[in-house]
Amino acid sequence: MKKQVPILLAVVASLCPVVGFLLPQPWVDEWMNRRLDEWMVIIASFALVLGVVSVVQVNLHKVRRRSRGWGFSLALLLSLGIMSAFGLFGGQGERADGSLHPFTWVFQFAFSPLQATMFSLLAFYVASASYRAFRVRNVEASLLLVGAVLIMIGRIPLGQAIHPLVPQIAEWIMQFPNTAAQRGIIIGAALGAAAMSIRVMVGIERPYLGKS
Repeated sequence: MKKQVPILLAVVASLCPVVGFLLPQPWVDEWMNRRLDEWMVIIASFALVLGVVSVVQVNLHKVRRRSRGWGFSLALLLSLGIMSAFGLFGGQGERADGSLHPFTWVFQFAFSPLQATMFSLLAFYVASASYRAFRVRNVEASLLLVGAVLIMIGRIPLGQAIHPLVPQIAEWIMQFPNTAAQRGIIIGAALGAAAMSIRVMVGIERPYLGKS
C-alpha cells in the first residue's frame, strides 16, 4: 500500500496536464491545469522546507564530526542562518531614507560578486576543454577546429580585414550547420524526456519512491 498510493497519485497527476491539453474545455483547463499548478506550488514549498532541513542536517553532521571540508559546511550553515534571519526580520529592498535592508545589501554586495566570480572561473575551464577538444586527432576534430577558428575570426574586425567572405562564412556556419546540430540535440532530448515521462506515467520509473 505504501507503494501503490504514491504510484497512483503520480499517474493521475501526470495524466491531468495531458487531458487538459487534449480537451480544451474551460472546466478542464481550470481543474487540470490551473488548480494543479497551484497545488504544485504548495507542494514545492513544503519540498523546499524539507530540502533546507536536509541541508542543515547533513552539514551539521559534518561540522560535529570535523569531517573533511567541515569549514565549508560551517560557512554554509552560518550564511543560511544569517540570510534567513535578515529575510524574515530585516525586510527587503530599500528603506524610506534610501538605504538598503540587510538582506538586500548582502545579496547585492556579497552574493552577486561571489556569483560573478564563480562564473568568471568557468572561462578557464572552457578554455581548457576547448584546448583538449580542438586537438587535431581525426577528421571530425579537424572540422571542429576549422569551424571554431572561422567563427572566432569572423566575429571580430580581424575577419573583415582578412577578407569580406570570412564573416559571411562564420554567419553561414552559425545559421545552418550549428542550427541543424542544435535542433537534432533538442529533438533527441525531447524524445528522451517524453520516453521518461511515459515511463513515470505508467509506473515503470519510480524516482519519487527513492531506494524503496
